[in-house]
Amino acid sequence: MRRALLELVALLATANFTALSGQVSPEPTISGEHIALVGGTVINPADGKITRNATVFIVNGRITDIAANMVMKFGGRSINCVGKFILPGYIDTHVHFFQSADLFTRPDGADFNSVRPYKDEVAWIKSHLDDVFARYIRSGITSVVDVGGPMWNFEVRKTANATAKAPRVAVAGPLISSVSREKLDLGDPPIVKIDTPHQAREFVRKLAEQKPDLVKIWYIVDKDHPVDAFRPIARATIEESHAHKIRVAVHATELETARAAVEEGADVLVHSVIDKRVDDAFVKLLKDRHIILCPTLVVFERYGRTFSHQLNLTPEEEKWGNPEVIASLDVTKIPQDKLPQRVKDALTDPKAALDRIKKTYDVALPNLKKLEDAGVTIAAGTDAGNIGTIHGPALFREFQLMKEAGLTPMQILQCATANAAKLFGGETGARIGKLENGYFADLVILNSNPVDDIAHASDIDTVMKNGVAYPADSILR
Repeated sequence: MRRALLELVALLATANFTALSGQVSPEPTISGEHIALVGGTVINPADGKITRNATVFIVNGRITDIAANMVMKFGGRSINCVGKFILPGYIDTHVHFFQSADLFTRPDGADFNSVRPYKDEVAWIKSHLDDVFARYIRSGITSVVDVGGPMWNFEVRKTANATAKAPRVAVAGPLISSVSREKLDLGDPPIVKIDTPHQAREFVRKLAEQKPDLVKIWYIVDKDHPVDAFRPIARATIEESHAHKIRVAVHATELETARAAVEEGADVLVHSVIDKRVDDAFVKLLKDRHIILCPTLVVFERYGRTFSHQLNLTPEEEKWGNPEVIASLDVTKIPQDKLPQRVKDALTDPKAALDRIKKTYDVALPNLKKLEDAGVTIAAGTDAGNIGTIHGPALFREFQLMKEAGLTPMQILQCATANAAKLFGGETGARIGKLENGYFADLVILNSNPVDDIAHASDIDTVMKNGVAYPADSILR
């Protein structure tokens, strides 16, 4: 009986409607169409439920029903998904649109102004936003969270919302920081040094006028900036943000910094703790406060690997990353006299760069596993835009590292969908990350099963955003 039903579903797809054999037609569907995705395996990482031989019904960009092993009357267009795997679109919860991922994008970390002036870099970035949007869609990423940038970040959100072939975008404004970054300041700085609690409150009020999805704190500590010195400013930032009903995300990579941020009321930690193993008290604190943590594992290796000429881009990054960005990452093409000392040192001792990366992962990966096992909400994110961390397909390197930490494919998929939607937040976050009635029809159709192997998560046949289906190979043409 089941076999007969499957054959009937397949016949319906090929006989009564616009038929597709293995892939969507060369042109994308039209927003507002009534669409049925017929005969695929629906994977809902939110609860781990897998529905085989399913039909997903979509009307006006939203899912209206998911039916298993049955044929329903349908007056729209059908897409044959027999042998395919249908998931919610992926969500990268940590990106920076003000950075391109090329060699010149963070002069505060490695100054290449003598090769490419930073103002030219920023102009290039602004002129290539549509390209960046498309590379996220090609990677199956239908929503992203930009956790900090200049005030023009809010224009990026507006542009993305008006662009069909673009992810949904949540944004924070300039980072409230314990340190300054003058080399990034062209009149609209992405990072603002705040010296007093009063300044913090004033700046949050200014940000609130732009209706940010998050306020971001850059909690940097060193010998000149101890943890406790910045804590009153963090407290004031969080209190004022919460008074405006805005959540606060904190960059805190040391255990004691992260602990302080959460104790002061932070809602999100946007990096792994990398200086020491997390303790049980910290894990309990995160659980009790319902903290979301975004580990951003990939970014910890990409600066060192780029500067030491040992970059390990994945096949997905090589194929779907911006080729101009990727070409810039070969530091051996830069004249010796124009290399920053940091890069010269890395090239002189490349093993030291790899040793530092290994030391970081020896802490970060077990920390991730401990937090996941304890039930802390983990949201996948990359910190894309930083040097060597490619917008879009860097997420698949993040998946590899999460696997190395010991997470199962289903756990990783949950981190990149349902959990990530919680970090996105707001009305949009409540309608993405799951395949359920009433949710946005943002999804990815795969050729192979990612639950068997997370590497299959990039075996993309079709990406659908807001009910518009894009054949994967057509997106970057």
